[in-house]
Amino acid sequence: MNYFWAFVVGGGICVIGQLLIDLTGLTPARILTGYVVAGVILSAVGWYGPLAEFAGCGATVPLLGFGHLLAKGVRTAIEEEGAIGILTGGLTAAAAGITTSLVCGVVCSWVGKSHDQN
Repeated sequence: MNYFWAFVVGGGICVIGQLLIDLTGLTPARILTGYVVAGVILSAVGWYGPLAEFAGCGATVPLLGFGHLLAKGVRTAIEEEGAIGILTGGLTAAAAGITTSLVCGVVCSWVGKSHDQN
């Protein structure tokens, strides 16, 4: 049943994103950043934590989950380090994911070949 709810919630998040692309003039980049900001806001008001527990990876893997991770990292760092945690908490919490994406990007650039776009 956990897989079902992860699929439903993650799919719902993707459907909302697709509807925003199809029905509005928003660019994909604006939708992606909006999702991250929405994840931070939903986490700050306490709504995203219960959703992440309920849906598991269906809620933590999409960009809303990245915003939630940043907000959770800042909250933890503020409790441990004080005001400096505002600057360090989000990056500390997301360091593994950011590093992995950068390393994968470099490896793909080595393996793939660039083609003339014209």
